[in-house]
Amino acid sequence: MPSTTTTAAASSHPSFISAIASSKYLSSFAPPCLLSHRKVSSANRCRTLGSRRLACSAMVQQAVQGAPAAYAKEMERLSAKESLLLAFKDAGGFEALVSGRTNDMQRIDVNERITGLERLNPTPRPTTSPFLEGRWNFEWFGSGSPGLFAAKFIFENFPSSLANLSKLDVFIKDGNAKITANMRLLNSIESNIILSAKLSVEGPLRMKEEYVEGILGSPTVIEDRVPEQLKGALGQAANTLQQLPVPLSDALASGLKVPLSGSFQRLFMISYLDEEILIIRDTTGMPEVLTRLDASPTSLGESIPEYES
Repeated sequence: MPSTTTTAAASSHPSFISAIASSKYLSSFAPPCLLSHRKVSSANRCRTLGSRRLACSAMVQQAVQGAPAAYAKEMERLSAKESLLLAFKDAGGFEALVSGRTNDMQRIDVNERITGLERLNPTPRPTTSPFLEGRWNFEWFGSGSPGLFAAKFIFENFPSSLANLSKLDVFIKDGNAKITANMRLLNSIESNIILSAKLSVEGPLRMKEEYVEGILGSPTVIEDRVPEQLKGALGQAANTLQQLPVPLSDALASGLKVPLSGSFQRLFMISYLDEEILIIRDTTGMPEVLTRLDASPTSLGESIPEYES
């Protein structure tokens, strides 16, 4: 029979109990308390090892299944982009849109494809993404867009032979936006209207646009396209401009500037952004779709900073 001293020492040192309980030599006559401790420890080790094997197995299975799922989602996104661009083409493009020649079926088809692409947005915080900066070309307007309003004003009040809006783009850099509308008058005189705006971040998706200044650019004459009946009048106008005082002629050459601070602002949210397509929606939910005109920051080798809330 074990002594009282040995039993007390064993009970005060669990490691000592484990060593004795695991001994084959003493297992035949060890007390029941030591044998039960040995069985419990073995069961715990089995459960621990089993849990670890299950966790590792689940992680491996998730990684194996995650790769095909991510690939399938990326293929779905690329297909949705291609589908949207084809819908723009089928609707007649920018000129058909601003001239009002798109029909209801074409508009609803484009809007359906816009919605399909938005749900695959790969950029969770587009307002601070480097993809946002660069030069973008307007492809589609909502009915309440200021860009579409200006375009329709030109097309509804002037015949296409007199005035035509050929292009509308925006350049975004360092929290500022410059919107340029390129117009052609009489198919021989090119001019542009530039709107400067300040952009402020209101959240991961929301931004505020405040217009600061408008500039009516100095017209440029394409001489080989000037109609014969207008060449004399344009020549006289050019001579008149040359006779103006230098400060006034310089001011006209740099464009007529109109202050717009506080006159117009709007809130919008970015519902989709990648290296090629930008989709925004105003407070009425009307979409505007833009495609990139220059290389994206990542393709130029610039690093992407982390978003800071």
